[in-house]
Amino acid sequence: MSDANAATASVIASAPLASEIDALLSTQLIVAWAGESGSNDDPSTKRMGWWRTDLIGESAQYELEELLPNTWRWVMFQSVREAARLHDAAVRSKDHDPDRLVTLFSQGFVIDEKVEDRLRQLKLAGTDPAEAFPVLGTMVSDGWSVDAFQHWASSFGKESFTEVPAGRRLKGKPPEKLAELTSRLVAGLSPESGTYPMPHFRRNT
Repeated sequence: MSDANAATASVIASAPLASEIDALLSTQLIVAWAGESGSNDDPSTKRMGWWRTDLIGESAQYELEELLPNTWRWVMFQSVREAARLHDAAVRSKDHDPDRLVTLFSQGFVIDEKVEDRLRQLKLAGTDPAEAFPVLGTMVSDGWSVDAFQHWASSFGKESFTEVPAGRRLKGKPPEKLAELTSRLVAGLSPESGTYPMPHFRRNT
């Protein structure tokens, strides 16, 4: 096992897996939704504009609901999460050693696989995303508000960081407990940024 995977396995071993993984997945979906640019034809769909997608909204719903009547809600969130993950990877590539960066969408193979498995499980179970993750459901149903999103992010605390080419490098080592790691990465999204700020920690090994 590599040093990075060994460190990740240590995080997993110290965390209550179900709640920790669900909290991380919920956070990823909220950030992915908030980061969309929305539609140029409909100002009401505009959000942070970190990735150029409009995957969660009425236009996508109309197309998917007929094709995938049982899973269309999850497919929308799964698609926008993938867009966010790819953008995150592109930003990480600006670092000289991107594999050492820990972000909301890249936490090492072990954790990333567990999150993917959980998403597939919820999708197959047919659970409504709003029921699985009430905070996500409330934010989406209330409609977009940059103030509400920033209030959510800042509710996790305030982080000190250094601006680097790959985003906001948070000070200190990545926390061993997954819950704390997730919370600090979310807190790093505040203050507001016109581009994806990618809060991250750097692993030593």
